[in-house]
Amino acid sequence: MHKRTKFISLAGLLAALLASACSDSVGPKHAPSFATTAGTGIVLDQESGTLGETGVHIGKGFEVANPHLGDAIIATFFWFGSENTITEVTDHLGDGTPVGNTYTLVDYVTAGGLSMATYVATNVQGFPDPSTDASTVLDIHAIFSSEVSGGIMISAYSGVEGVSSQALGEHGSATGLASGTTAAGPGAVTVGAGALAYAVTMTDGLVGRESPAGFNIVSNMSDASMVADGEYAVPGAAGAVDPQWTWYFTAPSTWLASVLTLNPAALALGFTAQPSYTLPFMAINPAVQVIVLDGQGNPATSFSGPVTIAIGHNGAVLVPGTLSGTKTVTAVNGVATFSNLSIDQPGRGYTLVVSAAGATGAESAPFNVLVP
Repeated sequence: MHKRTKFISLAGLLAALLASACSDSVGPKHAPSFATTAGTGIVLDQESGTLGETGVHIGKGFEVANPHLGDAIIATFFWFGSENTITEVTDHLGDGTPVGNTYTLVDYVTAGGLSMATYVATNVQGFPDPSTDASTVLDIHAIFSSEVSGGIMISAYSGVEGVSSQALGEHGSATGLASGTTAAGPGAVTVGAGALAYAVTMTDGLVGRESPAGFNIVSNMSDASMVADGEYAVPGAAGAVDPQWTWYFTAPSTWLASVLTLNPAALALGFTAQPSYTLPFMAINPAVQVIVLDGQGNPATSFSGPVTIAIGHNGAVLVPGTLSGTKTVTAVNGVATFSNLSIDQPGRGYTLVVSAAGATGAESAPFNVLVP
C-alpha cells in the first residue's frame, strides 16, 4: 500500500507552493453532474479539476464545497511524459494546513509521451464538513520529481466501503494510436451490484468525442494541448461494464484510458428501540425501531429500502408464538419504525430479527410476553 511520506527535502519548496498553487488553480469550465443512482448508496458528492498546470506541484481544491467525511476520493493526474515521476500524493486545506489522508496508486498508464495516473483514498477525514470557505477547502496535490505540464481531476463519492483493501475491485488500462473515428476504452471489468465504476481517458488530439453508454459525466476538460474526460456508473446489478469512448480524430493521435471499481460500504442493521415486555396480543410499546448503518457505523440516511422483521428465538411455552402487525416497512432516512407489532403467545426470551437487501441483519435483545 502507498505510504504517506514526510516532507523532507521538499518541505521548503512546498511551503512556498501551497499558498498559491492548489487553492488558486482555476481550470477550464466544465459541466459537473452530481447524481444519485436509484437503489444504491454510492453518490457523486463533489468534483473539480484543471488542465494547463506546469511545475513540480500539480493540485486542485474542491471549488463548490468540501466532500463529506468518510467519502472516497479519486484523483487522476495527466501530464506529458513517459514515466510516473510522482513522488507523493496527499492533501491539505486551502490555507496550507496538512490533512494527511493516504492516496494509493491504482493505475498508471503511458503511451506516446502521455501519462495518466489514478490514486484513491477511502474514508477521508481531517477537514471541515461542511465548508465553502476557501481557507478550509480540501486540496489534493501531487509532487513530481521534475517539472511537468498537465492537470488533475478529482471527484468524491459517498457510500464507498471505508477499508481500502476491501473497497477496490477490478481495474485496468489501455492505450492506442489512431486516426479517424475511433472506439477507445480500457476494457471490460466486473462490477458488483451498487458498486462504483470510474472511467477516465485523455488524448493529445484536440477533437470531439462521445461518452461511454450508460455512464454519467464526472468532468470533461480541455486546453491547448490535451483533452481529459471522466465518467462514472453505479450499476444496479452485478455484471461487466465496458466503458468505450468514440473519438473523432483528424490526425494520428494517442489516447489513454483507465477504469477502476469501488465497492459500496457494507450496510448493517441495528436496533435503536428494542422490543420490551408486553402482554399477549398487545402492541409492543414503545415501537420497535431499526437503523441502517454504513461501513463506518454512521447512519446510512440515503437508504430507503424495505426492512423486514420476524421472530428470532420463539420463547412460547406451549405453541409457537406468532408475530402480527406490519412486518415490512420502508425505511425513512435509514430508519424503519414498526409501530404495531404484537405476539399472541406468552413466553420468555423472545427475540426479533430484522433483514434488508444489501445489509447485514440484526437480532434484538431478549424480551418477555407474559400475562400479569
